Amino acid sequence: MSKKKSTASQLLILLLCVVISIALYLGYNLPNRWEYALYHRGLSLIAIVITGAAIALGTMIFQTIVNNRILTPAILGLDSLYLLIQTTIIFGFGAKTLLSMNSVLLFFISTGLMVLFALGLYMFLFKKEQQNIFFLLLVGIVFGTFFQSLTTFMEVLIDPNEFQVAQDIGFASFSRINTQILWYALGILVITILYTLKYMRYFDVLALGRDSAINLGIAYHQLTWRLLIIVAILTSVSTALVGPMTFLGLLVMNVTFEFIRTYRHSVLIPAAMCIAIIALIIGQFLVTHIFSFNTTLSIIVNFVGGIYFIYLLLRTNKKWQ
Repeated sequence: MSKKKSTASQLLILLLCVVISIALYLGYNLPNRWEYALYHRGLSLIAIVITGAAIALGTMIFQTIVNNRILTPAILGLDSLYLLIQTTIIFGFGAKTLLSMNSVLLFFISTGLMVLFALGLYMFLFKKEQQNIFFLLLVGIVFGTFFQSLTTFMEVLIDPNEFQVAQDIGFASFSRINTQILWYALGILVITILYTLKYMRYFDVLALGRDSAINLGIAYHQLTWRLLIIVAILTSVSTALVGPMTFLGLLVMNVTFEFIRTYRHSVLIPAAMCIAIIALIIGQFLVTHIFSFNTTLSIIVNFVGGIYFIYLLLRTNKKWQ
């Protein structure tokens, strides 16, 4: 009973931190034309909430399936595919075409192609029920490397001015949010979360591993296939909305497991969402008020996440020794 109280109090602390960080982000150093500034900060805040919730939920589900706290959905190659799609448009039609395209159409093209790629990958690999989930990860790494190589090849061939546009696509940004895309992304996120709720009761069992889940009566392959589709949708939406953020999921998940000492996903998932939102708000606050937009949020997240990833590898290596 005391453990439940402690986890509830931890969730309340996280929610309080979310509220404080939102208030700080919206209200800090408002100019004279505060209505205009507040409007744009509000839009970027909605994008932060969507991105944080999508990445946190997608990574939590993914790590539950693969039973590993270091791997994230980025290993499937969806981020690399997103960059390839954008770079292919620049390579084939020019940067002006990309910049003048209907943003909603581009959002659905990018999201649709990423989800279709993931579906094709899953359908091909899960034809046989005995297929190992780690084979999927291996194929995802291969495709991710292939997409990165194609992207680099096209970037070398395009005009230097257009190369700068292609480079900017690779950095996530909350400063240039399109309101139309925002509401579509929010709608997809809400529908996906509501659909995920029906599988919430299976997550704690899935975390025990494949063999234990099957022994406890779960239709493992069918459930895994559906959950991986959810992961693909969440990852695709967040990437198409603001751009790739490779290490955010890794950072958020490990901080969540350090802060919330429980196995219950009904607690871990909302906690991870709160931590992701807090991290993004703090990062965007630093970009806006400390670095004066001289850097991007993805650079800060990837820098901190990369250092933390190396720390995790070294810590794991010590345990093995």
